[in-house]
Amino acid sequence: RMFHDDELEESEKFYVGQPRVLLLIYALYNTLVARSEMVCYFVIILNHMISASMITLVLPILIFLWAMLSVPRPSKRFWMTAIVYTEVAIVIKYFFQFGFFPWNKHVDYTKDKPYHPPNIIGIEKKEGYVHYDLVQLLALFFHRSILKCHGLWDEDEKGDGSSNKEDTDDELSLTGGRRDSSASLKSVNLATSVESIHVHFPEQQTAIRRKSSSSISQLSHRSSFSSHRSKRERILDSFKNINPTTLSLYFLQSKLCVTKSHCGLCCFRTLQVYVPIRQFFYNLIHPDYSAVTDVYVLMFLADTVDFIIIVFGFWAFGKHSAAADITSSLSEDQVPEAFLVMVLIQFGTMVVDRALYLKKTVMGKVIFQVILVFGIHFWMFFILPGVTERKFSQNTVAQLWYFVKCVYFGLSAYQIRCGYPTRVLGNFLTKSYNYVNLFLFQGFRLVPFLTELRAVMDWVWTDTTLSLSSWICVEDIYAHIFILKCWRESEKRYPQPRGQKKKKVVKYGMGGMIIVLLICIVWFPLLFMSLIKSVAGITNKPLDVSITITLGGYQPIFTMSAQQNQLKSLDPNEFNEFMGSYSGNTAALQFLEGYAREDITRADLEGNSNSLWTISPPSREKMIQGLLDFNADFTLVISWTIQRYKNMKYLISHFFSRILEEVYPYYIKAPSDSLAKPIKQLLKDCKWENITVSLVKNTSEEWWVLNQLGKRQKTPHESLELFIFSDKVSPPSLGFLAGYGIMGLYASVVLVIGKFVREFFSGISHSIMFEELPNVDRILKLCTDIFLVRETGELELEEDLYAKLIFLYRSPETMIKWTREK
Repeated sequence: RMFHDDELEESEKFYVGQPRVLLLIYALYNTLVARSEMVCYFVIILNHMISASMITLVLPILIFLWAMLSVPRPSKRFWMTAIVYTEVAIVIKYFFQFGFFPWNKHVDYTKDKPYHPPNIIGIEKKEGYVHYDLVQLLALFFHRSILKCHGLWDEDEKGDGSSNKEDTDDELSLTGGRRDSSASLKSVNLATSVESIHVHFPEQQTAIRRKSSSSISQLSHRSSFSSHRSKRERILDSFKNINPTTLSLYFLQSKLCVTKSHCGLCCFRTLQVYVPIRQFFYNLIHPDYSAVTDVYVLMFLADTVDFIIIVFGFWAFGKHSAAADITSSLSEDQVPEAFLVMVLIQFGTMVVDRALYLKKTVMGKVIFQVILVFGIHFWMFFILPGVTERKFSQNTVAQLWYFVKCVYFGLSAYQIRCGYPTRVLGNFLTKSYNYVNLFLFQGFRLVPFLTELRAVMDWVWTDTTLSLSSWICVEDIYAHIFILKCWRESEKRYPQPRGQKKKKVVKYGMGGMIIVLLICIVWFPLLFMSLIKSVAGITNKPLDVSITITLGGYQPIFTMSAQQNQLKSLDPNEFNEFMGSYSGNTAALQFLEGYAREDITRADLEGNSNSLWTISPPSREKMIQGLLDFNADFTLVISWTIQRYKNMKYLISHFFSRILEEVYPYYIKAPSDSLAKPIKQLLKDCKWENITVSLVKNTSEEWWVLNQLGKRQKTPHESLELFIFSDKVSPPSLGFLAGYGIMGLYASVVLVIGKFVREFFSGISHSIMFEELPNVDRILKLCTDIFLVRETGELELEEDLYAKLIFLYRSPETMIKWTREK
């Protein structure tokens, strides 16, 4: 060993011998120390999500537009700004908690109003108003201590101070990089003091010029003349490499110091703020060194998660829609406005992000980042609370959406800071050839319109000489070859010896699964319709039962309805007695087997009609003559209406002779369709019940009275009794499938799936020459070469390679040569 220390070895042994829980705590602490910067970002964003005020809005915007864009790390000025701002925010919030302020006298009334000015500003009186701010301040001080421990806190000041010292060349070489990045006028960022631009630039530029023009001996044994050069000469030398904007700013300050003009000073102060910000973004777009990276996949994943949050939690972005769901709204042909706006905005940002990624324009990405940061924060914290009429801190779905969007902002800032990759080759899922990439890639291709949209966008925003059809052809060939490559790699990993039969695990595993799947598809409608009501069905009791009796088509003589208390369920004793009365009737028992006690309802209808019999005298005489004519038939119409949930009515009419024997059905079945039927299995000898009809006259009024003779529930007054058997209905969540019925499911589901399955089994012979390729490496390399020359701008070579690929697929003999095993 080059270095050996007994104490270090003993310390390492002691550390390794600690319990696992303690080691885990050590590891978590080390992770916290290593990522203390991210911890500060997380606490600041969390504080803003909870508070959702203008006071806490400043720091998240500074994080995404300053801290995360700083190279290589946020400067001391940012952390001091965050610390001081947090301290001031705590003091302001504390000051406005006193009760003598007018808005603190009605806190309970105004605390849930999103547009109440104290709520927007963040100075409202509430419990725990400063808890998250204290946690934020603690995290900032913790990160400050970490930077101080590693000597990174005063790094900028060291860079400025070293430029004023005329030291050895070694010292200059150590600090020159920092001067070039932070102290030099050519790369001024927000961390550099504006005043230092005009105070220290001569010495800095002199030191840099000395470094490039003097040797070590000259620096160590410099003469007194060179060390005490005239200030004028040093300034003139330094002007050679100064940024023109900064130079003009310097002369403007000199002129303004002489004139002492108030307007000029205001203009100068404005330039003092504008120039560093402009220089910061200029250096960001035109970096001296760029460590390119590609985090587009992670950004796309964050956008996809946000898209899913919008779809499944769209009610959080609308007014009075907390109890709604997307399926019910779409089934009623209603698209919520908030849902539509959020979906379009989210989808539009994904399209723009893809365009910027393909064009590799950092400037466009910076502009898009600035617009998106300000736009999203303005929408989420000022517009959305007014739309939903509830504060952002009370909207959990919106908070989740904002947090994922903050992750996207962080990834975008990292992409801007590092720069876009110079080459974008293929899909990110095609980087390796295994089962995971294979199934993910095929699932990606199954999403409707996603593959087509991606191909067209890539063609629009990529420099190429290929037409759209040729581009799509190359993409399809590449996708097909990638799938074949994955299968060939799997065959190499799990080889099948020649002449050996397939194992039973493979046959029963794959073949058995396919058999079960096909059987389930074939018998799915029958199984679904039988289980949907017996297992998951819910009881649908009647809400209203009405009966109407009409003689010969004249004015109805009897109308009566039963509702609420007149519709009664059978108690256990009555149900057992009812079932026992059909103990010897096989047909009745078979029918009753499908019904439980809660499915049977007894309707007690009053015997007196609820409407007067208002018939005209001529019609009355004509009806009497018809009843006295015993040689002619006289019809009696009995109609019943059963109204259940969702206002579904069941109506049917029956015609009988003038005799009122066997006219009353007594037992009615209310199925899930639109036709209510009498139940003959429960009637004695399949005969309907008899009823008596009598006309009651008063001084000037008359009405009809009906009475049932063979009632189960004996009552002293005239009445009718009716038993309704309600079929179970499917739950509302599965109503969209159950509504098609068995034949509808067979036509819409089974036949469509069967068509695709048949094409898979019967279309193999037509694609043998493109599917059975032993080695696809050469074709895959040819496709990759097309992508590569396109990215490098060799468009003529792209045309040649595309023509070669088309010729390869047109020539089976050449394809055989190209796909032989090596």
